[in-house]
Amino acid sequence: MRKLAGLLLGLMLLTLGGCGYNTLQVTDEQITAAWSEVVNQYQRRADLVPNLVNVVKGYAEHERAILTQVAEARAKVGSIQVTPELVNDEQAFARFQQAQGQLSSALSRLLAVAENYPQLKADGVFRDLQAQLEGTENRITVARKRYIESVQAYNVTVRSFPSNLTAKVFGYQTKPNFSVENEKEISTAPKVDFGAQPGGAQ
Repeated sequence: MRKLAGLLLGLMLLTLGGCGYNTLQVTDEQITAAWSEVVNQYQRRADLVPNLVNVVKGYAEHERAILTQVAEARAKVGSIQVTPELVNDEQAFARFQQAQGQLSSALSRLLAVAENYPQLKADGVFRDLQAQLEGTENRITVARKRYIESVQAYNVTVRSFPSNLTAKVFGYQTKPNFSVENEKEISTAPKVDFGAQPGGAQ
């Protein structure tokens, strides 16, 4: 009896593997890990915003409109509850994506304004924040790329035969991804390079 049960279990495991169950498990875990990194990098950027706003305010206080826009965009990002389950909710994912896009746009406008204030651009704290923001934007781009690739691999498995049958049985559904419009936005914003400084420093 035990031998029969063992054989049945082995047969079931082989069947699941052949029907894409293992692939669904692996790609789902890859999405979870990639999403965690995306969230970490976006949080890193959000944490830089208050200090950046304060430094700019010190030199360009009358630029209140853009300072307010950045603060509001950052607050909107902070108001969204980010959980691993968010990647399974298309509407919640879209709200997250929109909020991050608005913050990117606001930061771009803030940094464009900074171009008009040579003393601000020369401020050591500002330049340090600029470098941190530039590095964070690069990390966001890399993290998003990994997430996009993970979701694409998973969604192909969910839609392909015979793994689509396995996905249906176990409740696996396609997951939302970053949109093309948002990819264009993230690839161009924000621009943080103010050019070479005396002595060749960046």
